[in-house]
Amino acid sequence: MSAQRDRIDPASREPLEMLLQAVPGGFNAIPDIVERRAFVRQLLQTMTADLPPNERVVSEDRTIPGLQGEPDVRVRIYTPAEATGVLLPGILYIHGGGMIIGDLDGEHLRAEMLCELTNTVVVSTDYRKAPEHAYPAQVHDCYAALTWMADHVDGLDIDPHRIAVYGGSAGGNLAIATTMMARDRGGPAIAFLMAPYPMIDDRNELPSTHEITEIGIWDRGGNLEAWEWFLGGAPADAYAAPARAEDLTGMPPTFIDVGELDLFRDEDVDFVQRLIQAGVPTEFHIYPGAYHASEVFAPQADLSQRIWASRISALTRALHG
Repeated sequence: MSAQRDRIDPASREPLEMLLQAVPGGFNAIPDIVERRAFVRQLLQTMTADLPPNERVVSEDRTIPGLQGEPDVRVRIYTPAEATGVLLPGILYIHGGGMIIGDLDGEHLRAEMLCELTNTVVVSTDYRKAPEHAYPAQVHDCYAALTWMADHVDGLDIDPHRIAVYGGSAGGNLAIATTMMARDRGGPAIAFLMAPYPMIDDRNELPSTHEITEIGIWDRGGNLEAWEWFLGGAPADAYAAPARAEDLTGMPPTFIDVGELDLFRDEDVDFVQRLIQAGVPTEFHIYPGAYHASEVFAPQADLSQRIWASRISALTRALHG
């Protein structure tokens, strides 16, 4: 076991060690992207295979228009089963995966959980992946989902004044970028932004990007590869890498969290400081012993329960007052 992994919260370490026994080096060590996606999809299915259906939430898949001249976008809409027709807050949910893996099914349980525990309508969006589709395809698809959601609040029973954007990791990048795009284009209005451990800096220069090399989940090598595929050889602007944004004024109240042993730690700390300096109400948590997405891999750990409790509490306060 590496010295880095020795620092992991003990209750969160076992599932990571099991993953590394199955795939030494972690799933980023699988060179073929198609095989890597299939492995992650199978891993997530195995982790959730014994869970019963959640009858407290109703979900529906739809295909919606992309931005003008771009492909349609798949979304999955989650509604509390006992919704009474009273307008509820809405959450645009954007999955992670380094811009290269992930889909609606892989995030199903977490999107479903947010719907139930925050009493909201959740619109989970898919988006095109790199390397087949480079930037700005991903951001455009997420912005298309946001505008569609805002344009259809009546049919979705969503309160247009209580729309949040949620995304973790690459989804955190896209949540921030989509929110900046909405700010810059005059809408839709976003009441709250939640971006757990966002992947926001293509430069990979800060200390944590050199420190986290042997955890086995989103180490430096995998991050460099993902950014190369995502940018497709083009330079990054602020919508591709929000850490490059020069102006953060006008952003909605924001929540960010990150693990102490997450490669994104230092870029997220810097971004939080800049949000605060720009006058954006910002809540930030850093968790000792947490690696990237540890609450996904070790959901029963006390640390994971605390991470989710903080997120649910913040969303509930922001959207229900």
